[in-house]
Amino acid sequence: MGFSIELEEWVGSVWHRFITRHASPDFPEARVELQTLQRPLALLYRALGGAAGVSLEAASARELLLRRNLLQQVAGTCQQLPVAWCDSDNLRLPASLAVYPETALNAELYRWLALLAARSGEMRHWARDNQRWTCELLDAYPALQQRYTNLVEGHLLLRPDPAQLPGAEGELEDALQQALRTPGSVTSFPRSERAPWPLPLWLYPAQNLAAPQVAALGDEDEGALKAPDSAQKVVRKRASRVEENTGKGGLLLFRLENLFSWSEHVDLDRCGDDSEDLDAARVAEDLDELSLSRQRVRKGGGLKLDLDLPPADSDDIPLGEGIKLPEWDYRRQVLREDYVNLQLMLPRGAEPQPLPQRLAPLARRIRRQFEHLRSDRQWQRQQPQGSELDLQAWLDFHVERQHGQCAERGLFMEQRQNRRDLACLLLADLSMSTDAHLDDEHRVIEVITDSLLLFGEALSAVGDDFALYGFSSLRRQQVRLLELKSFRQRYSDDTRGRIQALKPGYYTRMGAAIRQATRQLAERKQRRKLLLLVTDGKPNDLDLYEGRYGVEDTRQAVLEARREGLLPFCITIDQEAGAYLPYMFGANGYTLIREPAQLPIRLPQLYRQLTQR
Repeated sequence: MGFSIELEEWVGSVWHRFITRHASPDFPEARVELQTLQRPLALLYRALGGAAGVSLEAASARELLLRRNLLQQVAGTCQQLPVAWCDSDNLRLPASLAVYPETALNAELYRWLALLAARSGEMRHWARDNQRWTCELLDAYPALQQRYTNLVEGHLLLRPDPAQLPGAEGELEDALQQALRTPGSVTSFPRSERAPWPLPLWLYPAQNLAAPQVAALGDEDEGALKAPDSAQKVVRKRASRVEENTGKGGLLLFRLENLFSWSEHVDLDRCGDDSEDLDAARVAEDLDELSLSRQRVRKGGGLKLDLDLPPADSDDIPLGEGIKLPEWDYRRQVLREDYVNLQLMLPRGAEPQPLPQRLAPLARRIRRQFEHLRSDRQWQRQQPQGSELDLQAWLDFHVERQHGQCAERGLFMEQRQNRRDLACLLLADLSMSTDAHLDDEHRVIEVITDSLLLFGEALSAVGDDFALYGFSSLRRQQVRLLELKSFRQRYSDDTRGRIQALKPGYYTRMGAAIRQATRQLAERKQRRKLLLLVTDGKPNDLDLYEGRYGVEDTRQAVLEARREGLLPFCITIDQEAGAYLPYMFGANGYTLIREPAQLPIRLPQLYRQLTQR
C-alpha cells in the first residue's frame, strides 16, 4: 500500500514537471536573473535621467485575461505573468527574463526596459504612450535602433499569428505588431475582450502598492502595514482592502450566565499580533494578492491603549521639551516646517562604568595611535623662510614671472606643530534591527556599543572636540535622540556607563536626527566639522517614512548639512547599501563594513582617514 502511494506521488510529480515545462512559453536555458544586473540597470536608468530616489526591484506577477492554448489550460500556467512598470516611486522589472532563446537578448531586454523607464512619464494610454516613449528614446540615441530592431524581430517570431485569432483579437494583435515594428504609426487600437499576449518591450500601467496598505486613520494612526525585516529577497504583493464581517445582523442564542463581567472581559482592538508567525509569512509569500481588513470602533466608544512605548517610569529619561524640526516631502517638493517632534533623552539606569576589560588592550593600542596625531608636525607651504624649498610655489612664481605677473609669495616650507581645529558628532542608529544577531554570541547593538566606546577612547586621546548620540523613532511625533556625550561634557565613566546602557529602540527616521546634529555642529566654532552616521539599514518608520519618502528626506537633510559647511559621512553594515546610500550621501560619502564584527576597529581608523584629508 505504501509503495503504491509513493509510486503515485512520483508519477504525479514527473507528470507535473513534464506538462509545466512543455506548457511554458519561456526558454529556461537562456534565463537571466534581475539580481545579477540590478546595480548596472539602476545606474543606466539614472544616467538617462531617471529619478535617483526610485527603487529598482522585482515585479510581482500580474493577472492577465489571456487566450491560453489547451496545454496551458491543462497545466494551469500563464494565468499570471510578470510585466515591467514604473511610477514616481518604483521601477519594477520581472525577477527573471527567459523571453528569448538567447541569453544575450534577454539581458538586452532588461537594459531596454531600464532605458524606456527613464524616458517614461505619466501613462494615459498604454499603447500610444509606449510608442511615444520608444520614438523619443530612439530619436535621442540613434545607436539603439539596431538593438531595438533585434529585440522586435526576435519577439515577433514568438507572438501569436493574427490570422489564427478570432475577430477583434486578431485585429488588436496585428495593430500591436505594427506598433512594435514602426513605433508611432498606430494611433487607434481595436477593443477586445481578451488581453493580448504580454509585450515584454513595453511598460505596463503601475500597480498601486501603497494605497491599500495605508489606512485613513487620522493623524494618530497614519501607519502602513509592513512585514518584518528579513534577509530574503521579497516581492511586494498586490493588496486590497476588504470589509471585515463583524457577525452582526444574525440570530444569536446564548445563556446569560456565560456573559463576562466588566472586570473579566475587555474588548481591546489590536491591529495584529506582535509575535512573528513563520507559517503565515510562508503563506503570504505564496499568495499573489493580500486582502487587508481592520476592525474599527467609534473613537468615543472604546478604550484606547498605547502599547508601543514603555511606561514612563521604565522609559528613557526625557531632557526638556521636544524640539520641532522640518521634514522634506518630495511629493510636494516642500519642506514641511515643525512637522517632526524630536525628544532629547538619557538612557535610564545608566551608571558610571569603566571601560570593559575585554576592550582594554585594544583601547590602549588605539589611544597610542591617536596620541601621535596630537603631536604630529605638519608642513606649512609658501613661507617666507624655512628649512625646505617649496617647489610648487617656486614653479608658480616662475610661470607668473614669464607672463609678466610677479605676485609676492613665500618660496619655502616649514614644519610646525598645529592644533587640530576639528569638531565631530557621531550618530548611532539604535533601531530595533540592532537587536539582530551577527552570530551565536554577538548582536548588532553590542557591536555598536563597542564601537562607541573605542571611538570615545580614540578621540579623547587626540583631544578633538566630539559628541556622541544614539537615535530611533516611532512615527514623526516621537523621534528619540539619546544623549551619550554632548560637546560640553568630557569623556568619562559617566559617558561609558551611558553607552553600555544602550538598548535597541524602534525605527530609523534619519532626516530628523541629521538635522538636529547639524544644528548642534553649526554652533561649534571649529573650522572643520564632521558628522558621522553609523547605521545598519535604510531610513524607515511606521508612517509614510518608507521607501523613496525616507530616502529623499535623508538626502535633503544631508544637503542641508553640507550647506552649513559640515562633512556628512555614513558608515554602514547593510550589505544592500549600495542601492541607496550613493544617492543619499554621494559616491564618496559612505563606506560599507562587510564584516560587521570589525566595526569597532574600523570606526577609529575611518575617523583618522577622514580627518587627515
